[in-house]
Amino acid sequence: MNKIIALVGMTGSGKTVISDYLTNKGYLFLRFGQITLDILKDKGLELNEANERKIREDVRKKYGMGAYATLNIPKFDEFIKKGNVIADGLYSWSEYKILKERYGSQLIVISVFAPPSVRYARLEQRTHVKEDSDMKNRPLSKEQAKSRDFAEIENLEKGGPIAMADFTIINLGTKEELIYNLNKILK
Repeated sequence: MNKIIALVGMTGSGKTVISDYLTNKGYLFLRFGQITLDILKDKGLELNEANERKIREDVRKKYGMGAYATLNIPKFDEFIKKGNVIADGLYSWSEYKILKERYGSQLIVISVFAPPSVRYARLEQRTHVKEDSDMKNRPLSKEQAKSRDFAEIENLEKGGPIAMADFTIINLGTKEELIYNLNKILK
């Protein structure tokens, strides 16, 4: 039976490293936040934290706190028929409940944790990343990242899925250590 591995965690925690690794291993990739990025592109808005936050919150006002799960269900249904799925960026408690009810034991939630100081340093280092056409490794200043953290915790129910994750990876080391810890879970 194919699985959906949904990654949860704050920005800069290491979710993209894991999703890239699993995509290279043949998992089908779904990014919850692609909806936000597509809306930004369609509206011709600049890609920045303030615009992303407004779109995320507007989508949830229109469709409810489970919006990103509900809107992505057709993709999940299509992908899970074909193979295992890596889903990057499960945010809200409502999304978690919708997906858990629909997919049951096929849904595995992995929380990736790193303290704010580590995450903020990683995000600031992303300024050296070359053009990122997939918008997966966008840099954030410490102030932008902290603002995003607060908004996601206070407005998007982000703590629930992190607390209810099936597994938690503490990501304080190298990318290789992160992947090593992931592989222990996958076994």
